[in-house]
Amino acid sequence: MLTWRTLGPLRVSHGHRDVTPTAPKVRQVLAVLLARRNSVVPLSALTAELWPGHPPRSATATVQTYAYQLRKALHGGEDPGDTGPLVTRAHGYLLRVEPGECDAEEFARLTGRARSALADDDPAGAVALLDRALLLWNGPPFTDVTHGPALHGYAQRLEELHLQAEELRITAGFRLGRHRELVGELKELACTYPLHEWFQGTLIIALQRCGRRSEALEVYQRLSTQLRDELGLDPSPGLQRLRQHVLTDRVSTADLDLLPG
Repeated sequence: MLTWRTLGPLRVSHGHRDVTPTAPKVRQVLAVLLARRNSVVPLSALTAELWPGHPPRSATATVQTYAYQLRKALHGGEDPGDTGPLVTRAHGYLLRVEPGECDAEEFARLTGRARSALADDDPAGAVALLDRALLLWNGPPFTDVTHGPALHGYAQRLEELHLQAEELRITAGFRLGRHRELVGELKELACTYPLHEWFQGTLIIALQRCGRRSEALEVYQRLSTQLRDELGLDPSPGLQRLRQHVLTDRVSTADLDLLPG
């Protein structure tokens, strides 16, 4: 069984053996095929990814050579032909990936199940599922692979899914009354995403619920200053209402609904 790791450095394992290709362009071809796994990727799409705007005359033949090298790498130096995961089609290639083999697919599946659990009023179940999902996240997708247009778009989509998973986990934690436990995690997220109003707002709520009103107001003021200095914007109306709730000691978990997201 092959195992495909895409959330962080690209890694491919066959059992306990690492079969990840080392050549940069071959790795880039593999990353594109993984991003569009179980679908035919045209040669033209691979060419556009490897040489954006300036493909050499030999681009098609070169991509075919990379595909041959990839097929051999995945099988320990042997070429299994189309009996392996990489299949040649008339105008491109298809990478067969079975359910449960790819971390990105498992991450999306667990996140979807957690969203359903939260909708069914099972925050504890949602947290358990999201903890499993977030353990799979080892950094930006294909962090050690050159990104052309297609990989950049795919990585952006997964980064957005990662943020959604973090938001779901925090929402579930709030429903379980874990405000104090979440403060440290929210401070880290607020530092990582200083203009992300949802993370800043949830940190404000958590601090206020822990009796740390002055810190909550400092978070709001810092965000307000950064938005004004960097984007010429004010905090959203929801965050402005949240600030009023902090000042009047009326903050509750229901204030999550005020936050943009």
